[in-house]
Amino acid sequence: MTQNDAPSARGPLDSQALDAQALSALTTTATTPETARPAVRSSGSDGSDGTEERPSRGKSAWRFIRDILLILLAAIVISFLIKTFLIRSFYIPSESMENTLLVNDRIIVNELEPKLVPIQRGDIVVFKDPGGWLPPGTATTEPNGVAAFVDWALSIVGLTAPDSNDHLIKRVIGLPGDVVACCNAYGQMTVNGVPLDETKYLKLPPGVTKVSKDDFSVTVPKNSRWVMGDNRYNSADSRYNRDKPGNGFVPYDDVVGRAVLISWPIDRWTLLDNYPVVFKGVESGDGSGKNNTSQTPSPTPSPTTSGG
Repeated sequence: MTQNDAPSARGPLDSQALDAQALSALTTTATTPETARPAVRSSGSDGSDGTEERPSRGKSAWRFIRDILLILLAAIVISFLIKTFLIRSFYIPSESMENTLLVNDRIIVNELEPKLVPIQRGDIVVFKDPGGWLPPGTATTEPNGVAAFVDWALSIVGLTAPDSNDHLIKRVIGLPGDVVACCNAYGQMTVNGVPLDETKYLKLPPGVTKVSKDDFSVTVPKNSRWVMGDNRYNSADSRYNRDKPGNGFVPYDDVVGRAVLISWPIDRWTLLDNYPVVFKGVESGDGSGKNNTSQTPSPTPSPTTSGG
């Protein structure tokens, strides 16, 4: 028997040693994550631990109040800018613009006109009383119910006008330099000699075709407008204020803006048309009103009934 054929005396011992080392390694591997894991802070039963990282209730309440105040301030600033430069809301107090506008309709007025966009013939405009058009203490119907709530909500953002009673709304018929006259042989009104077919928006008494009870002829002066109500026999408009300051014309600076939309009631939502087809072919006046040479207003007739 050679040396190579002899059994090794160290084989079993070496196997035992390896088994011991493997067991030791497994034990170390299994226990290392627990011992190496970082300690986690736990809150005690009294809640003292961990509460220092959370903001106090007092600070949270103050931050909430501060955010609310900032939101309110931003809303006030934005509403002020909107009301001053963009749009306002008005309600209709009288029948003078029927059937286009009904009593207590709510309208949105674009204040960029005439500041940036010129007023055109046929536009419906809101304007301040030029002087004496509205009788003192003019009574109007105040809104109620849902309409009152809408007014209140709009007032929060500055879109309602508490001074609606001090304003009027009419349709622009004549611009500076225009010669506005009524009536021709067909009962029509003319602007610069061109007859107008106003049937699209006029309200006349049954059986009446003449668009104005009283005849007149005026030339619109510079920086002014000639305005009339759609309810032509129930509107105290330019025709019936020729003995007042401005001789019945509305100064440019008194125009608040153009009515563009009926916003309330919901079933009357609609854009307000200026009917350019009605004034098609009407040439512009000279734009200066120079042909209005010291025009003496004729005696002012009284309308059948007054309307704002």
